[in-house]
Amino acid sequence: MDASNEFYSQRTDKSYNFDMPDLDQELNFQSFDNQPTVPPNYDYNYANTNTGMGSFYDPNAYNNNPYGQNDVYQGTSAGVGSDFDDEPPLLEELGINPSHIFQKTLAVLNPMRGADQQILQDTDMAGPLVFCLALGSFLLLSGKVTFSYIYGIGVMGCIAFYCLLTLMAPQSNVTFGAVVSVLGYCLLPMVVLSGINVLVTIQGTVGMIIAGVCILWCSLSASKLFVTAYSMEHQQVLIAYPCALLYGVFALITIF
Repeated sequence: MDASNEFYSQRTDKSYNFDMPDLDQELNFQSFDNQPTVPPNYDYNYANTNTGMGSFYDPNAYNNNPYGQNDVYQGTSAGVGSDFDDEPPLLEELGINPSHIFQKTLAVLNPMRGADQQILQDTDMAGPLVFCLALGSFLLLSGKVTFSYIYGIGVMGCIAFYCLLTLMAPQSNVTFGAVVSVLGYCLLPMVVLSGINVLVTIQGTVGMIIAGVCILWCSLSASKLFVTAYSMEHQQVLIAYPCALLYGVFALITIF
């Protein structure tokens, strides 16, 4: 019991020092200003590797690549560029040749003007579709909805002319697309007649004369183009008569 009392008495008599340390003491820091600055050499550890690929940071490492990745990439990019350069224009892929359209239109406007035989045998449908839509649009402005009549009569006339030219042509090179193209381009005077009908009424005597001139113009142009395309000399009158009948139907639709 005496030992325990002595132990507790020692703990109670023990004093604690809560004094703050002196902060005025100088702190000694080492100076590294005189140390030589050596830049780290990152290429040293990688240059001695056994892979044979050279330094990791070497810009020429890809040129020394045994797999030839640069060559493959350059060849692929060059091939892609050459493919785009060799592609034809978009209008040519769609079968639209602006120079042929212009020459055919001039041949229709001037029946006495000569045209190339290869151009007339081309199955160009851009011009005929534009002229048919223009004719229907002018008639629509006149208060006549005749799109079905235009396309129906046009298809029947093209089939009849294809059969007729197949029997009359000395060579069997008549194509249905070329027949449709020529008849469609020669519809241009009827488009002019329908445009005049929007501005002035052509149901009088003057209108009949203008309609007759347009019919003669269409038939002369179509017969001239058919004779040139299929080498049918001395047969233009025989072809002009059915052409006048076909375009006369379009004139009647336009007037009445």
